[in-house]
Amino acid sequence: MDQKTSDAIVHDPDGGIDRLVEIMRRLRDRNSGCPWDIEQDFATIAPYTIEEAYEVADAIDRQAWDELKGELGDLLFQSVFHAQMAEEAGLFTFHEVAQGMADKMVARHPHVFGDETRDKSADQQTADWEKIKAAERAAKAEVRVLDGVALGLPALMRAVKLQKRAARVGFDWPSTDEVIDKIVEESRELVEARDELTQAEIEEEMGDLLFVMANLARHLKVDPEVALRAANAKFTRRFNKIEDVLAARGKTPAESDLAEMDGLWTRIKQAEKAGQDYSE
Repeated sequence: MDQKTSDAIVHDPDGGIDRLVEIMRRLRDRNSGCPWDIEQDFATIAPYTIEEAYEVADAIDRQAWDELKGELGDLLFQSVFHAQMAEEAGLFTFHEVAQGMADKMVARHPHVFGDETRDKSADQQTADWEKIKAAERAAKAEVRVLDGVALGLPALMRAVKLQKRAARVGFDWPSTDEVIDKIVEESRELVEARDELTQAEIEEEMGDLLFVMANLARHLKVDPEVALRAANAKFTRRFNKIEDVLAARGKTPAESDLAEMDGLWTRIKQAEKAGQDYSE
């Protein structure tokens, strides 16, 4: 593409995805691009991609709809960035990424784009989806049950995905009772590890307990990532309120003590449950 055509696309406010792809190409141009963008590779950009995905989730959690458009744009730009680096390496193009996703969605929805009936329950559609994905994995020589569960997923999310895969072939507890019993067992082992074992062994037992907790969430049909994000938000909200009350008393948390802060926490929690805003 000549410079004049490139400039026309870059400065076209209605250029859409073609404009974004060309901007990325120009940023990576070895002669005239941005030095920082030129220096990046897949590994250095991957953390930003994960961060942007979480910022999309955060905007949705906060129902910050005015921010969501921008966050989705940031995430889209990450895909464009990776695709540009892939094109430079002769691997694939952004167009091929989009085409591959379109092909996948058509293939996975024969009840929408093919001749299968839409008269199915949600459970049946989920089962059909899993069969299609299993066939796709087999075509990629992913023959083991746990093949294809991405290593880069957040640990809780990956734990649930691994457990779901194992459950498909019958490796699963029949009810939450057995899972809770296992939590009690793992908790006891963690206490024993704390008192008697090395830090590495304590870490292993802690991992076992977290893995079973993720399994309990799955059995209860709770997304542990969502649940933990909500718990984080609740903790932040309540602790901020503690800071506000302490500030009104003329002190900081560092100038307080556990008894005072714990008492405030209890009263703030009670006020929240009553639908009230705690104040003194």
